[in-house]
Amino acid sequence: MVYGLFGRATWGKIALSAVTLLGLFWFFQRKAMSLNALLLGESEAKHLGIPVQKLKRQLILLTAVGVGVTVSVSGMIGFIGLVIPHLGRMLSGPDHRTLIPLSALLGALLMTAADMFARVAVAPAELPVGIVTAIIGAPFFLYLLFQQKGKIL
Repeated sequence: MVYGLFGRATWGKIALSAVTLLGLFWFFQRKAMSLNALLLGESEAKHLGIPVQKLKRQLILLTAVGVGVTVSVSGMIGFIGLVIPHLGRMLSGPDHRTLIPLSALLGALLMTAADMFARVAVAPAELPVGIVTAIIGAPFFLYLLFQQKGKIL
């Protein structure tokens, strides 16, 4: 099993990833205002004319496609999908018009930095980048959980 290595990348896999990324980015950016309306709650979004159930089905389906392509190309790279949007939200706020492109940029920067670290940390061997992202992401995710626990109680 591959635990998040970029060393096995081919141009075909890169092309598949790029086409998928661009298509999903285009779709999610087009739906940014609807996603902002969903922040108010489902009933409020429905009153604003958003087809909530249809949008939720589209979001779930397309997110599954994105995750499936990513995992099939690069293996398990945990925590990035959990960490980056929260980090972006801390930096730019909840507006999806800026959060979506910022998350894409931050995700690319973090993965590049993690891959560079994974390649030099135990040279000449290569550490799976999934381990590096887990080391970064797990503490951040725990921080978010403990932060939310204080708000729930």
